Amino acid sequence: MPDTLNVRPLTLRLDRLATPIGELLLLADEEDRLRSLDWSDYEHRMALLLRRHYGAGGWKTVRDRDPGGLSGRMAAYFEGDLGSIDGLPSATGGTAFQRAVWQALRAIPCGTTISYRRLAERIGRPAAVRAVGLANGANPVAIVVPCHRVIGSDGSLTGYGGGLERKRWLLAHEGAAHSQG
Repeated sequence: MPDTLNVRPLTLRLDRLATPIGELLLLADEEDRLRSLDWSDYEHRMALLLRRHYGAGGWKTVRDRDPGGLSGRMAAYFEGDLGSIDGLPSATGGTAFQRAVWQALRAIPCGTTISYRRLAERIGRPAAVRAVGLANGANPVAIVVPCHRVIGSDGSLTGYGGGLERKRWLLAHEGAAHSQG
C-alpha cells in the first residue's frame, strides 16, 4: 500500500454519465487518463478498488464535467459510435499480471468475444485460467478495457461486475454473437 503521509493525494475528476443501462461513474486524473469507470450502483466497489490501489487518503475526488473529453467519448459509444472509446488513455494500478490481462483485453476487437482459456493462452499463461478470471473481475476501467467481451468456453455468458444484463446489452450493442446459456 502506498505511503500517503508524504505524498499529495491523487486528484481524480469525477463525472456521472447517464447511459441506456444505468449511470456510469468516470474518474480521470489530472493528465486526462481514465483511472476508474464503473456503474453508480457499484460505487462502493469502486471506492474499495481505489483504496487498494492508492491507499486510504491517497486520492480525492472533485466533480468535473467531461474531464479531458472522456465522458463525451463514452456517450458517443453508447450512441452507436463504437470506435469512440478506442485508444482512450488509462492509468491503472494492479499487479504486473493484472496489467497484462487488461492489456490483452484491450486487444479484443469490438463485436467479438473470447473465452477465459483463450485469453490465458494469449498472455502466455495457459494454465492460469482462474487467475485470468480474477484479473478480469478486478478491471478498474470497465467497457474501455472490455472485460465484458470474455465469455465461457461453451459460449455462455459468465460473470460481469456490472451484472449479466449489462453484459448482454453491451455485447448486443457491439454486435457480438454469444450463447444465451
